[in-house]
Amino acid sequence: MKTAQPFLLAFSLIAGLFCSNGQGAAPHSISVENVTFEADSLLFQRFPTPSGFNRKAVDSHSFAHFLRHLPLKPGGSKVRYFDGREKENRGVYDAVVDLPIGKKDLHQCADAIIRLRAEYLWRTRQFDKIKFHFTNGFLVEYNRWRKGGRVKFVQNEARWVETATPSDSYETFWAYLELVFSYAGTLSLSKELQPKSIENLQIGDVFIRGGSPGHAVIVVDVAENNAGQKVFLLAQSYMPAQEIQVLKNPNDQGLSPWYSSAFGENLETPEWDFKKSELKGF
Repeated sequence: MKTAQPFLLAFSLIAGLFCSNGQGAAPHSISVENVTFEADSLLFQRFPTPSGFNRKAVDSHSFAHFLRHLPLKPGGSKVRYFDGREKENRGVYDAVVDLPIGKKDLHQCADAIIRLRAEYLWRTRQFDKIKFHFTNGFLVEYNRWRKGGRVKFVQNEARWVETATPSDSYETFWAYLELVFSYAGTLSLSKELQPKSIENLQIGDVFIRGGSPGHAVIVVDVAENNAGQKVFLLAQSYMPAQEIQVLKNPNDQGLSPWYSSAFGENLETPEWDFKKSELKGF
């Protein structure tokens, strides 16, 4: 993770070069701090909206803008597991998000969503909003962590101890995330999210089923037509820990990777099916 922070700075700068609604004209490539971003290297560039649909403007400082501008690996890249092995693409994904995931088997489905939300808040320095529960209900606040607090387990009970040097570094932030990944999951995350109706679906919402097994996918972009109908893009991680991937639509190759919000009662994704009632939001 020691190379992550320069990447974060470059990414934050490149995101600011585009219009906030993700539809600004982009040059063939843009160089930021000696890093070149090709014209399809950001999510909104790689995936044009279906005919008749348009992206609505979002605040340039919002979670929606962050997700719409996720960096992608070159087309045709394969997802890699935490140990470097490749995940064969058997009709599962259309793109791979270019974010490091660490070397431990931790960055799985709910963890990837926690990571994206926390990373957005960390980059925008909303430290007080970075807090997640372990499955047992224990609340882990990043603000306390960055000020030197650490979580100690005594007879399987978690408690705070003040043992570390205060730090706002990305390495310290990633250590916090890996602790959360270790003890949180779909069950705890589902309790932290609020139920949403499909009519109010927006970028950053999550389809989630808490439990063991459970699964979660996140809405990373939304477009709408003049009739108010919506289409959306989904991303996920999975088991074992793996890079975040933009999912294909297994039921509509003509629309894929976009999904229609008029999918009925059940949403079928390549590796999991969700009920419409399992949509939630931060």
